[in-house]
This record gives sequence, C-alpha cells and structure tokens, in this order.
Amino acid sequence: MELYQNRIVVKVGTSTLTNEMGKSDLRSFDRLACVLSDIQNMGYEMILVSSGAIAVGTNKLNMKERPASIRMKQAAAAVGQCSIMYLYDKFFGDYDKTIAQILLNASDIEQEEKRENLINTFNALLEMEIIPIVNENDSVKFTEIESEERLFGDNDVLSAVVAVLCRAKKLVILSDIDGLYDADPRLHANAKRISRIEQIDEKVYSLAGGEGSRRGTGGMKTKLQAAGLAIAQGIDTIITNGKNPEALYEILKGKEAGTLFAGKVF
Repeated sequence: MELYQNRIVVKVGTSTLTNEMGKSDLRSFDRLACVLSDIQNMGYEMILVSSGAIAVGTNKLNMKERPASIRMKQAAAAVGQCSIMYLYDKFFGDYDKTIAQILLNASDIEQEEKRENLINTFNALLEMEIIPIVNENDSVKFTEIESEERLFGDNDVLSAVVAVLCRAKKLVILSDIDGLYDADPRLHANAKRISRIEQIDEKVYSLAGGEGSRRGTGGMKTKLQAAGLAIAQGIDTIITNGKNPEALYEILKGKEAGTLFAGKVF
C-alpha cells in the first residue's frame, strides 16, 4: 500500500480534552489547534480523530457521573459532539483554518461503496486544505458505545482504521502518558519508557496494564491494538503525551518523542 508521505492522523483522547473536574480543557483545545494548524502550514495534510463527546456531554447536562444506560450515553454524546465541534471550530478558526466533521459507523468501513465514498470525501477535504475531525457516531449506533460486536472498540482503533483508509504515513496517538513503559509508571518510580518497538507480541501486550483514565474508555491495550493494525500496513505509529502536542514537531524531525512503533517495511 503506497502511503501519502505528508499525511498524518492524530488521535486525541478524552483525558487530554477534559480536566479533572470533567470540564473542557480549553488550553488543550487551543494548543492542539495551534500545533495542527501550524503543521498544516508546513505542507502536511492533517486528520484529527477526537474522543470526548460523552464526557463533555455529561458535563454539559450537569450529570454527576458518566451515564450507565445506552440511551443516556447516546444523549450525552449528541450534546457533547455539538460542544466539541463548537470549540474546535472556534480554536481552529483563530488560526484561519476550516474544519469538517465526519461521524463513522462500522458499516461505513465494511460496505465497499460506503468505504469508497468515505475515502473520496477525505481526499476532497484534504485537497481543499480542510482538517477533517472524526469521531464514532455514538448518538445513533449503540454497538460503537458498548457492545462486543463493535468494530472499532475504541477511538484508538478507529484512528488506526482512518490512517489505513486514508493511507497516512504517520499515526500519532496523544495519550495521558508519555508512551509505553516497561512497568506502570504510576506504580513504579523506576519505570522506563520504551523509545522504539519493532514488533507487537505477547511480551509487549503484557506491559499494557489495565483500563485508561476514569474519563476515557481506552487504556494502553487499545493503543497497542491500534498500533498493531497501523504498522502492519507500513504506518509509523507514535504514542506520546497529549498535554504536550508540541511533541509533533519533534516527531516530524525524526526525533524521539514518546514510543515509536515502526511501520512494517514492504
């Protein structure tokens, strides 16, 4: 599969976009928009896969905790998606950028005609220097919120699916951790970050630990699943800290930032 060398997919998680109070982290939105806009100005094509709809909607609706029922999760997602896109439009607009919203279901990927139409939409937007912002269509597709049948499982995996679909050269997953460590850094002070991984095997998966933050759904395991999907298609995948989006500059220079999962060479 021939890749677009200047095409980058960036995935940002709920833990980056919200603070400990569960409210939108406006500085994170602003810094992310600034960095992605600046990188686009350098000649790159940017695609952003964004989580956070349910968490932001939960706060917007003044719910004390993340809803448990599917219908309330869908309601929170519908409200939260509006708020997130409003913030993206505002902050990207500050840097003279136009964004577009793409909401995906599993059938959009699985059905050949829909998949081709989706690819054409991405390419048309990128040709016009528009930044697509992608999320799962949580408000109408219950299997993408909570089901063993869901295709994506988490937006980490969705970002890898988008990267493969769009033939991006790089996938950057912005997490709440600096990368993959040889032990849980929250529990082990001497844990060391692994700078490069050539192959994702059972030994690597054993380092993943448990679930992610209380505001998000993905842990390191889903990030490894995403990386595995992407690198099998030759796409370099980097996991780095979302609170430091400026790390993207280092990544583009080929410098160490987070953990690099090297794309398979064909």
